[in-house]
Amino acid sequence: MYRFLLSRQWVILTLIALVLIPVMVELGFWQLHRHEHRVAQNQRVSKALSADPVQAEKITSPGHEVPKADLYRRVSAEGRFDTEHEVVVRRRTNSDDKVGFHVLTPFVLDDGKVLLVNRGWIPADGPQTAFPKIPAPPRGRTVVTGRLMADETSAESGIKDVRGLPDRQIMLISSGQQAHSLGKEVLGGYVEQTSPEPAGDTPELIDEPDHGSIGPHMAYAVQWWLFAAGVPVGWVVLVRRERRDRAAAAAAPEQEPTPAAV
Repeated sequence: MYRFLLSRQWVILTLIALVLIPVMVELGFWQLHRHEHRVAQNQRVSKALSADPVQAEKITSPGHEVPKADLYRRVSAEGRFDTEHEVVVRRRTNSDDKVGFHVLTPFVLDDGKVLLVNRGWIPADGPQTAFPKIPAPPRGRTVVTGRLMADETSAESGIKDVRGLPDRQIMLISSGQQAHSLGKEVLGGYVEQTSPEPAGDTPELIDEPDHGSIGPHMAYAVQWWLFAAGVPVGWVVLVRRERRDRAAAAAAPEQEPTPAAV
């Protein structure tokens, strides 16, 4: 009755089904792990953003690599902006996906160390080779608050650290690179400024990272598991259909030959 399952066609089909089931189950768990990672990341970011700011020098120092646990930590520092050595970061977009620059300004602390402050986004209105006009930051002694960020790398950002750029323009924010350029001790990482807010429309402060969306990973996990459950169901349906078709073909009487027309 089921001898057809030993045919080459059905053996191959059965083997494919047996392979697909564990693969789909594993893909479901992979999406589940991505969901759990996203939830944990959102909780960490939310906690960091809601915590009271701490002094920047308490959690970073010259040459320090900012760990993931300290990303987005709210920090504060007191000192003055050094606009003479201000640079801009090329090819950055704002919340409206307009291309422009990020303004990176050294912030000199009381002990002479430097904290890099990303003051926000400005449009690229003039020639790309020219240094753009940048609204001045507060003058004199200032308290800056912002989110602590890690140094940018080509591997993580996908942006190549291009050499030979126009004067005072960079592609990646690197405290080590800026320490070499300034000839001063620069705290590891940099800060995305949240206060004081700019007096005018620019620079536009950088928006908080998204920490509310969890993405579709859980839905994808359930989808893969449903696919895995559907494979044996589909196999059984095909087997029963094949058996029914074969039984019907065997039970049908042989067709009488049609007499030739006279």
